[in-house]
Amino acid sequence: MIFYLNGHYVPRESAMIPVEDRGFIFGDGIYEGVRAVGGKMFEWPAHADRMVKGLNGLRINFNAEQVNALEGVCERVVQENGLTDGEAFLYLQVSRGAAPRGHNFPPASTPPTVFVSASKLVVPRKMRDEGGSAITFPDMRWKRRDWKTVNLLGNVLARQAAFEANAYEAILHEDGIVTEGAATNTFAVFDGVLRTHPLSTRILHGVTRKVVMELIAELDLPILEEAIPLALLPSADEIFVCGSTTDVTPVVTLDGTPVGNGKPGPITVKLREAFEARLYQAAGVSR
Repeated sequence: MIFYLNGHYVPRESAMIPVEDRGFIFGDGIYEGVRAVGGKMFEWPAHADRMVKGLNGLRINFNAEQVNALEGVCERVVQENGLTDGEAFLYLQVSRGAAPRGHNFPPASTPPTVFVSASKLVVPRKMRDEGGSAITFPDMRWKRRDWKTVNLLGNVLARQAAFEANAYEAILHEDGIVTEGAATNTFAVFDGVLRTHPLSTRILHGVTRKVVMELIAELDLPILEEAIPLALLPSADEIFVCGSTTDVTPVVTLDGTPVGNGKPGPITVKLREAFEARLYQAAGVSR
């Protein structure tokens, strides 16, 4: 396996990061997860834009031009790992760099640590088609969830709770409302109308969510960008989650209880099919 680290393409065993790196010590960094199909990055401009916003928010010295250059890095990492013929997941991380431990920023001359990896993505078609299960779980994350930071302990605990319940995802809630999934954005359907949390600092501005919202407009489906009360969620006719490796995945059981009739609903299926068409057409390949 070949990684990119600080300007070099190196085998995994040679990819060494100093123990004083602030990404390791403080979780002081921004990351992105990008889908590649046929060697092409899906929705790269949206990923790059979000990464720039997060880096600016954390005041890490890595500008938009440098972020945009990572698209070529991603393409080469995919090639180096022989993943151009299928689907891959690209992980990109930029931390504030290595410096003696101190809560304040290190000198501005400290170079950031830049890392990119690629792994083969096997799409779970059966779950996409038949749906998966989810649990509800308290949202314990910090307040700037729109910045995709490497601080993911709240997400980890939520996903572990889902794993222990034999569920795919944990749908998070805070102050009596649904925010999003532990690694996804969440949509629900009530009486034929889609609902999802509006963009704010309380949720990640998901790239797949952006595409889904575009598809909702194209299909002329009714949508309310309003927070869903947690107490109302079990009565939803349909629930689905979406993300860069999740696509549009139906949730057919919630906390052990069927959602609607316990099968993927018609609106979810329509959006899943539309999303997959967009994904594969963008790469010029067939599913």
